[in-house]
Amino acid sequence: MAETIEALVPGGQANPGPPLGPELGPTPVDVQAVVQEINEQTAAFDGTEVPVTVSYEEDGSFEIEVGVPPTAELIKDKAGFETGSGEPQKDFVADLSVEEIIQIAEQKQSDLLAYDLKNAAKEVVGTCTSLGVTIEGENPREFKDRIDSGEYDDHFGDAVEA
Repeated sequence: MAETIEALVPGGQANPGPPLGPELGPTPVDVQAVVQEINEQTAAFDGTEVPVTVSYEEDGSFEIEVGVPPTAELIKDKAGFETGSGEPQKDFVADLSVEEIIQIAEQKQSDLLAYDLKNAAKEVVGTCTSLGVTIEGENPREFKDRIDSGEYDDHFGDAVEA
C-alpha cells in the first residue's frame, strides 16, 4: 500500500534537511534520489515555495507530484518582494503589469475555481488586493472593475464574462 508525504519546498532547492529529510528518513526510499527528482521537476519555480507530494511503496519505489505554488507566492516572486503590506489598502509594496497578471493566472488556472482566463486573472487580482500590490500603478479593486467593464477583453482572447 502506497504511503504519501506532503511538503512545501523551495523550487529547485530542496535538500535532505527539513521538511523532507525527517519525513523520508524512516521510509524505504533513497532520500537523495527523491530530493534530486524534486529539484529537477521544480527547477522552473526557482526558490518559490512549491507543494510536492511523494508517494512511495515498501520496495522503495516512489512517485513525485508537483503542485502549483500558492498565488501569493507567484505574485511575490514576480514582483520581487518578501512580505505583503501591513495596510494593503493604503501602503502598496509592488506593482505588476497586466501581462504579469495574465502569466500568473495561466500558471494557476488549473488550481483556481475560475473557468476561463479572465476570471482566473480576477482571482489573482484579488490576491494582489490583500498583499498590497497595484496593477499598472492602479489600485487592484479599480483594476478589477476595469476588467469587469471589458476594457481588457483583448488580453483574454475568447474569455467568457461571468
